[in-house]
Amino acid sequence: SESAAPRLYGDLARWWPLISPPDEYEDEAAFVATLLTSGSRAVHDVLELGSGGGHNAHFLSRRFTMTLVDLSRQMLEVSRRLNPGCEHLLGDMRTVRLGRTFDAVFVHDAIDYMLTEDDLRQAIGTARAHCRPGGVVVLVPDDTAESFEPTSGHGGVDADDGRGARYLEWTWDPDPADTWVRTEYAFLLREADGSVEAVRETHYT
Repeated sequence: SESAAPRLYGDLARWWPLISPPDEYEDEAAFVATLLTSGSRAVHDVLELGSGGGHNAHFLSRRFTMTLVDLSRQMLEVSRRLNPGCEHLLGDMRTVRLGRTFDAVFVHDAIDYMLTEDDLRQAIGTARAHCRPGGVVVLVPDDTAESFEPTSGHGGVDADDGRGARYLEWTWDPDPADTWVRTEYAFLLREADGSVEAVRETHYT
């Protein structure tokens, strides 16, 4: 179903660093940092909602104290290994309330998984609720309704331990009148012993 949690962020989460390697995020994180500091407030601490495997945080944490919130326990575990100095918290960006505020709030492409306008309003409300006056909320979706174009892509890398991952992705909009698009993923996942698993799954964003 459209609400089912993707395996990519569940039992396949350990493959995330090979599917989307951390070093590919350095330039994007630098751009995000300029946006985070574009307000009138000096930025020291940043809340990231939907932080996933923590690949942006890996670079942002060199400049800011990062608090990372994600819906997936498995992705938080991946991020903890990469970012042991960051605070990690389990939570839904639509409803989480931490009882404190931050100089800036960042939401990367996890915002894409807000499939309805109500979900999106709730997520933005969470971001605003945690942002101090003069700070900024930075949302970085992959697409908007006005800019969407069908795409395809591929990637993945090998690890030093013999594991490897490759993927193909294909994204299109079955119905431009609704509020989501569809991506079909195919993953080839090679264990260190040479065994290979093929996984296909659908994401709605």
